[in-house]
Amino acid sequence: MEVSSAISEIVLEEWNGSSSTKLSRTATITSSPSLFIQRSGNRFDHVWQRMLQAFVPEARPFYLQGFPSSVTPDYVPFQMWDSLQGLSTYIRMMLSTQALLGAIGVGEKSATVIGATFQWFLRDLTGMLGGILFTFYQGSNLDSNAKMWRLVADLMNDLGMLMDLVSPLFPSAFVFVVCLGSLSRSFTGVASGATRAALTQHFALQSNAADISAKEGSQETLATMIGMALGMLLARVTMERPLAIWFSFLSLTMFHMYANYKAVRCLALNSLNPERCSILLQHFMKTGKVLSPEQVSKMEHVLPIWVSSWSSKNSEFMNVDICLGVRVSSLNHLEMRELLHSVSSHYKKAKYLLMEKKGIVCIVMHKDSTATDVLQSFFHANAMAILMDKHRNLHFESQSWMDKHYEAFIQKLKLSGWKTERLLSPMIIWKANWICGSSDGKID
Repeated sequence: MEVSSAISEIVLEEWNGSSSTKLSRTATITSSPSLFIQRSGNRFDHVWQRMLQAFVPEARPFYLQGFPSSVTPDYVPFQMWDSLQGLSTYIRMMLSTQALLGAIGVGEKSATVIGATFQWFLRDLTGMLGGILFTFYQGSNLDSNAKMWRLVADLMNDLGMLMDLVSPLFPSAFVFVVCLGSLSRSFTGVASGATRAALTQHFALQSNAADISAKEGSQETLATMIGMALGMLLARVTMERPLAIWFSFLSLTMFHMYANYKAVRCLALNSLNPERCSILLQHFMKTGKVLSPEQVSKMEHVLPIWVSSWSSKNSEFMNVDICLGVRVSSLNHLEMRELLHSVSSHYKKAKYLLMEKKGIVCIVMHKDSTATDVLQSFFHANAMAILMDKHRNLHFESQSWMDKHYEAFIQKLKLSGWKTERLLSPMIIWKANWICGSSDGKID
């Protein structure tokens, strides 16, 4: 008995791409009965793809795989301005380094190796100590004001390079000036690194923070190489021409400050910090609507309040004074009695206490309070501050508003894209514990 088998045509396709929604066919293999391979695209496409993968998250030829859906909409404009400011930084760095090395004595016969080494050691030591001190005093505040500290970090870097450039003009105070510059740059290193980590988490929409961080490093490296090459060319052209050096340095510094400002203004962070909470709640109490992160980003300050409030059109959002995490023992006898009274009358079930002190709403957190309690206490304090000029019984009116509107307000925040899990604020180190009895209240 003979068995005949018919060989049908088989087609095998090769597809490339990390996302099932965006795949490209790279080859088609046909067997009928001989094997035939037809490749799609060309070798240049593959090379271009590999180049893009080094700089853009999940890159593909002719379009970007997973992009922009894998990052937030503000990623591209921020990276564009950030790369431009980085480019100007490395161009200026060549000018300041040239001046610094000349002041140390590079190229002069009278200069000694041990003298130059000691000066460089003092410069680095000052920077290390400055970084530690800055972390000690401001480390817990960097998350809550990432935009402001990102901008301040680059401004301090500008100041540090300026100190290096002027150091040759003051031979008698050379070491002091150089150490000031190193101290200024040490703030830059700490603040820039910490805020970059916070921004990377913001950009990552698909748990791809590591990929975004790696690609940001590649972009910065490319900007560094281009900036160093242009800086060497500029240093060569302006050699022994002080006027040209200062004109170039100041012009690039102005562009650097402008690019940094534009980069920070592009950011639309959806985390809640004290300023954004105040803006959101005040607008909601007036209109019943919740602003989007993009709208709030145009209203919030990117410079310290004392610098920008005088010229801001939205300064009315900044007149709420709230002190979070008040130390109970710092209150006087009268304030302590008021606080004890509020425990039994208004905050029996709450994990926080509120009191008004000279126009400032003070918040005392319970020792068992959670991140949700901290966020609620801050919104409650904002409501009390807003009602301060309209009502005499602040505790009753603010608590009534919270009971009626807070849950709906939080739900609207979530629907608008806000992260309501926690309040980004400096660390709360002072807390309290209160026990409500039948006849007295006690605070430990």
